[in-house]
Amino acid sequence: MTAQSKMFPVLLLTRPEAASRRFAMQFHDRFGPDFSVVIAPLMEIVALAPPIPEAQALIFTSQNAVAPLVALSPAMGRRAYCVGARTADVARKAGFEVIEGPGDARTLMPMIAKHHQEGRLLHARGAEVAVAVADILSTAGFETLEAVVYRQEARPIAPDSLALLRKAGVILAPVFSPKSARLLAGLGLHRLQIAAISPSVAEACAEIGPDRLEIAPSPDAEGILEALARLIGSGNAA
Repeated sequence: MTAQSKMFPVLLLTRPEAASRRFAMQFHDRFGPDFSVVIAPLMEIVALAPPIPEAQALIFTSQNAVAPLVALSPAMGRRAYCVGARTADVARKAGFEVIEGPGDARTLMPMIAKHHQEGRLLHARGAEVAVAVADILSTAGFETLEAVVYRQEARPIAPDSLALLRKAGVILAPVFSPKSARLLAGLGLHRLQIAAISPSVAEACAEIGPDRLEIAPSPDAEGILEALARLIGSGNAA
């Protein structure tokens, strides 16, 4: 780390490798190259192979569900209701006819109710979800099944990454899920400033005891970048 870079906080990215590298590029595009980035995935995506029931349309509340679902069931031309822009892009490239939601599962459901005319829905999801989409839609009169097509498995942080973080000054940490918050809490890091993707994730971050916490104004990468901008611009992140 150079003398110049010591003036800047360290950005800690704990999502799986590909997602972290993509976000690091977005971060540097917005804030410049002077911030050091530590990519230390605390989870990895493991595809599962459950039986896939017949359905006329799919629901994706995470981009991570698209590839495992496509590996098990045809995609081309099938409608997919997608939580936000990134998931919609992945589903579109996989061959789905996409209806893009506003960024979170709760606001996606009214959109499904508006556009879905008939037929069974299938929520392809991870082992853990924050919102019981299938239950809520079924209660509202839309037959909705589930298929758990992936799980997120915890992985240990590399010792050299942990040593670097313990020597760092301020650490900026985007947090995208309650599970990420729990795993981050287990690292015992200090001088953390957290950008949480939603109020529920912010609540899960309470046990970390961050120096500062900002909630993203929208539940997506752009919202997280805006929350980071508030932390960086506060004068306390340097």
